[in-house]
Amino acid sequence: MKLKPHQRIRIVPVLLALAIVAGCGKSEEKKATTQVAAKVNSTEITISQVNNVLARSPNVAPAVAERAKREILDKLIDAELAREEAIGKKLDRSPNVLQALEAAKTEILARAYVEQVAAAQPKPTPDEVKKYYADHPELFSQRRVYSIEEISLPAKEGLAARLREQVAKTRALQDLAVWLKSQGIQFTPNSGVRAAEQLPLEYLPQIQTMKDGEIRVFEAVGGLQVIRVAASKAAPVDEAQAASRIQQFLFNRRSTEAIIKDMKQLKEKAKIEYMGEFVASAAEAEAKAKAAAEAKAKAAADAKAKADAETLATGDELAKARRAAEAKDKVEAEARAKEEEASRARRAAEANAREAGSKAAQPKPAQPLTPEMEKGLRGVIK
Repeated sequence: MKLKPHQRIRIVPVLLALAIVAGCGKSEEKKATTQVAAKVNSTEITISQVNNVLARSPNVAPAVAERAKREILDKLIDAELAREEAIGKKLDRSPNVLQALEAAKTEILARAYVEQVAAAQPKPTPDEVKKYYADHPELFSQRRVYSIEEISLPAKEGLAARLREQVAKTRALQDLAVWLKSQGIQFTPNSGVRAAEQLPLEYLPQIQTMKDGEIRVFEAVGGLQVIRVAASKAAPVDEAQAASRIQQFLFNRRSTEAIIKDMKQLKEKAKIEYMGEFVASAAEAEAKAKAAAEAKAKAAADAKAKADAETLATGDELAKARRAAEAKDKVEAEARAKEEEASRARRAAEANAREAGSKAAQPKPAQPLTPEMEKGLRGVIK
């Protein structure tokens, strides 16, 4: 039974590898295993060869593994027959074939070296994983999924500043697109829903701070990107979920850095001399690489400085708002205190007035008679 198209095994590189091994004297080497899957004339194809191909074949479900092995074996038989026929026709002596075999052999050996360097790197520790999680909330604890609208265009002198001026005047990329057309500037629009990890990591910290509807201009080496966050929603990932991915990412990054460092040291030790037309092109390529590296470093520094400035500006605005609120509260508190004092004085005055009125309304007590008054009074009564 044949496999479905999506289950077929891509084995062209494997066939090429087999041809290389055959051309380099495979028949003189002892096989890794004595378990033979098939014999083609005097050549044995081992189960180990079949399993190696299967291990390099992605998306092979266990349910179809046995059929996949049979298909792989059939392809290896075809490859061996083709190899023997090519040798019989002395194609292995053809300059083009020899050159291709040598190039493929070099590629395989170089890949083996790279894999060895990568495999020698230590695995990230739990503390390293924990630190990376804590240092990148935009990817994990504060992760968001964004509905993005964007415009990409080549960088030109002064264009970024002009774009920012236009962005300040609008909240719609359609208006910006109209302006770009009026200026004869070529651009490529795009839109889609992307999770935080699908966005450029150098932009992500800034995008993470953007509000829905906000537009910003981002500068990269050789190009500009205008991004509008049409909408976004929180989609955090906890540390336990992220741990394995972080560990793999840190390991891959460490391996890449180790390979780059190792290759740089090999180049420094080796004697490399460009000849003919490549002398000028090598110098030009080196100058371009240096300029690109400097531009990238400058763009990263500028982006960081801008992000820091925006963060500082936001902090200053918050501080100003806080001071204004405190001053307002103080004025209102003083006004309330004065009002309460005036109210107390008014109540005291009213109380005094009521007390005075009450005293005035009461009859005055009789005054005691003095001796003179009594004497005069008796004289009147008589």
